[in-house]
Amino acid sequence: MISNTIKYEFVDAIPERLEERTLYVAIDFATAAHKCYCGCGQEVVTPLSPTDWKITYDGVSVSLSPSIGNWSFPCQSHYWIKRNAVKWAGQMTPEQIEAGRAADRHAKQSCYGPKEQSSQPHARETEPGFLARVWRWLWGS
Repeated sequence: MISNTIKYEFVDAIPERLEERTLYVAIDFATAAHKCYCGCGQEVVTPLSPTDWKITYDGVSVSLSPSIGNWSFPCQSHYWIKRNAVKWAGQMTPEQIEAGRAADRHAKQSCYGPKEQSSQPHARETEPGFLARVWRWLWGS
């Protein structure tokens, strides 16, 4: 049986090689990362922000919220990290997963504003050319 206890490390940057059962926290990069706790070996990156994950450190243990749902991994594991322990959560239906993703998109849009809809590059504002300046000087428009 796999232990539910994890350890944590506060690091300057996320290491290239992640150790099993270790949550790495890089405050300067507002990121936490770990290998999936189901044992599949997939790397899980959790950005820390008002609309993503939040980390709590009480001087002895770490917690990460909300839960981690690895929906794009084959394992589709779902768990919480609470006070240095993995708390397994139930599977979610595809409809619940999509509803969660939609809520995440809405939270980001509310927090950071709408994304630009146009895929066209912005027209660069430049000074009028020589002829346009002469036209304005002669006719005042």
